[in-house]
Amino acid sequence: MIIQKRYSSNNKYRRYLKRQLNLFYLALSFFTRIPVPQSMYYSPMLLNKSGRYFSLIGLLLAGVLSLLFTLISPLFPDTISIALLVIISLLLTGAFHEDGLADMADGIGGGMTVEKRLTIMKDSRIGTYGAVTLFMALALKLLVLIELAQIVYLIPSLFLGYALSRAIAASLIYDLPYVADIDTSKSKPLANKQSPFELKLLFVIGLAPLVFFPLTTTLPLILTLFIFRASFKQWLIKRIGGYTGDCLGACQQLSELLIYLVILASFTSFGQA
Repeated sequence: MIIQKRYSSNNKYRRYLKRQLNLFYLALSFFTRIPVPQSMYYSPMLLNKSGRYFSLIGLLLAGVLSLLFTLISPLFPDTISIALLVIISLLLTGAFHEDGLADMADGIGGGMTVEKRLTIMKDSRIGTYGAVTLFMALALKLLVLIELAQIVYLIPSLFLGYALSRAIAASLIYDLPYVADIDTSKSKPLANKQSPFELKLLFVIGLAPLVFFPLTTTLPLILTLFIFRASFKQWLIKRIGGYTGDCLGACQQLSELLIYLVILASFTSFGQA
């Protein structure tokens, strides 16, 4: 009887791990261009649940980029190495979140009504607002990463930036209504509400890299991101009444930049470099 109970318990544990690994693969296939096993099982419901691992995908991407930087930094100046990192990051994600940033900038910048803004966001073509915003975001990211490399804090910053920014973006699903056409949107699988467990998991993983930072960085960073999320949420409600997939991508990009800027400012202000 005891052996049977242990065998049953082990089987349940294996099935649970298998389901979670499948959810991770689904998230990996949705948010990146990284190949996943063909044995992965797909369903719209499972893909919706896979959003819980968005911040874990960020850690994986940061790990790949950190390894790449370690390998190429002895060969090139930091400026070239980091430019290559930004390019590789775009290739790994298919510029998924950058596309969202550009589309949101075009829609909210160019539309005078909610309906017009949402219509512009659906347009695959990039406009002036989107092009300018995307250029400025990529240029700022390149510059701030170069500065973080100078103070030898690039790799911890990548892990925190890639993971926590994705947690913040995905958390908007928890308490904002979805306002795009759910039948045509590319973020349709993520349009359902999150559970409290999924929200907690996102932030547990996203906040984990903070262990590499001093309190003089951690405290202002958490406060800044809290204010940013609350302000961005209210801004979206005012502009379009909720969120779209493009808004999540934009939030990820803006959060990531903000994380890097606060880290750099804290080290500069407190002379920790």
